[in-house]
Amino acid sequence: MEYQNILLTVHEKIATLTVNRPQKLNAVSSQVLSEIGAAAQHAASDRDIGVLIVTGAGEKAFVAGADIAEMSSLDAAGAKAFSEHAQRMLDALEACPKPVIAAVNGYALGGGTELALACHIRICSTNARFGQPEVALGLMPGAGGTRRLSRVVGRAAALHMILTGDQITAEEAMRIGLVSKVVEPGELMATAEAIARTILSRAPLAVRYALEAVRRGAEMPLSEAFGLESSLFGLCCATEDMKEGTSAFVRKAKPSFKGR
Repeated sequence: MEYQNILLTVHEKIATLTVNRPQKLNAVSSQVLSEIGAAAQHAASDRDIGVLIVTGAGEKAFVAGADIAEMSSLDAAGAKAFSEHAQRMLDALEACPKPVIAAVNGYALGGGTELALACHIRICSTNARFGQPEVALGLMPGAGGTRRLSRVVGRAAALHMILTGDQITAEEAMRIGLVSKVVEPGELMATAEAIARTILSRAPLAVRYALEAVRRGAEMPLSEAFGLESSLFGLCCATEDMKEGTSAFVRKAKPSFKGR
């Protein structure tokens, strides 16, 4: 797919997806969402990619929300179709078997918060602002926000954000568990890349199975989630990387993982 609204670059197994509409504060349209979904599927299947970083172009916004010009013309059927499309595209991102890191700079509002929530790890700069302001426009979150936000920060914090439409600061996002790290703006991408390199230094299959256990287990009853964890733990123990990792630990040496 030829991208018109995003940039996708790859360097040393780290792919960076940049929403590239700074003149519109990186607002997401149906086409932008399609490109994000396509990039996620590409990252999932490309052996040269081990980790995906998602960010926004410019200093003002990660993604400032949906493209209101597109949204304002929708009727009920069109809005439902838009919501379903957005959910499918962000599901493709969340379902990526490789770790996805959101590096949030500036505004992440509405669809921006929803995009960040579809990523597996979220970090932000001190100037980041998160929010689900849809109710102020006569709308509600429609790209997975009602489900993902409550799952990540808990129902009470999610309902406060969704029903008031208020923005929260980076520090508040850290306090409620929406992000795992806050850094200065100039350190954001270097920090995301450092996290990516740490992940890439670990056993690839173990990382993949652990991610699968957390992602799929979150939607399962506890007993089923435990069963999935045990099965994937067993698969880890059948890999060459497990033998290499445990052997290197005994030898007090650095392991050399092969992804087998």
